[in-house]
Amino acid sequence: MFYEKLGESKVRCELCARKCIIPEGKTGFCRVRKNIDGRLYSLIYDRINSATPNPIEKKPCYNFAPGSWTFSICTPGCNWRCKYCCNWIISQESEIEGRKMTPEEIVQLAKNSGCRGISYTFTEPTIFYELSYDTAKLAHEEGLYNTWVTNGYTNPEPIKRISRYLDAATVDFKGSGDERFMRDFSSVPSTEPIYRALREYKKRGVHLEITDLIVPRVGDSMERVKELVEWIKENLGDETPIHFLRFFPTYKVRDIPETPLKTLEEAYDIAKAAGMKYVYLGNVSERNNTYCPNCNRLLIKRRWMETIEYKIRDGRCPYCGEEINIGGERWIPPGLKQ
Repeated sequence: MFYEKLGESKVRCELCARKCIIPEGKTGFCRVRKNIDGRLYSLIYDRINSATPNPIEKKPCYNFAPGSWTFSICTPGCNWRCKYCCNWIISQESEIEGRKMTPEEIVQLAKNSGCRGISYTFTEPTIFYELSYDTAKLAHEEGLYNTWVTNGYTNPEPIKRISRYLDAATVDFKGSGDERFMRDFSSVPSTEPIYRALREYKKRGVHLEITDLIVPRVGDSMERVKELVEWIKENLGDETPIHFLRFFPTYKVRDIPETPLKTLEEAYDIAKAAGMKYVYLGNVSERNNTYCPNCNRLLIKRRWMETIEYKIRDGRCPYCGEEINIGGERWIPPGLKQ
């Protein structure tokens, strides 16, 4: 899906923002979409290398179907080259490996495991778009939700098409989207396509949550955090959840320490001061509950990445009636609602 023929043998992939021009017999930057006889093929449509139930909070998705479990899947490959990737073994491998699995089998496994939805995650769902699209359509027919965990480097037309079946998307910023950081550490030439994608998701009514990986010394500028928060507030709304994430040394970046909690809390305070209603520290145990932005009463209580208490009623605070940005209430486990 989403490519254009260029002459007799070359094609241009229109799926992600790189728009790779691919000669006959070659693959694009992602290494999983190949030009064969002038047609572009996915090499990973049925190659699943991770399939497991997770709490939706692990995505992280805090304001969508909290307390539910989601069946998380991925294939090999990625359209970025993050030097700090925590899933580099599957995202950066050059060989196409994985268990053959059809969309029908994925949906059935999700249902058998008791999950209420499917998350396309761990690597980058953009590059396994066709599998994601076909699976998401079937999942909706079976009453399951669909979420993407994505770097946001997807072109508008693919977003427009899959949004019919996509209920939520977590878009992962790195180093607050600083251009130099993204070029040096992720091989991303421009961050503008991410903002374009976010506007498209918003336009299509997909529930959005934003993460920002704060990397000490190279991607922890509080001025850049402020700029990102202001853009989110202006373009996506102050009700958009933001998660600030701790960096851990891994893969090719071993000489940078993990992010101090104090740094994460500083970013948290910047977002709250800017008027953002739902701000979290995503992969630490502090500041991960949801409070009413009007009366400040506790609405969702979490223990690490597990929702243990839920008090929202029909999308509103039960204490003051404030409307709460909560998606997927139909999929929240009935026993959790109090």
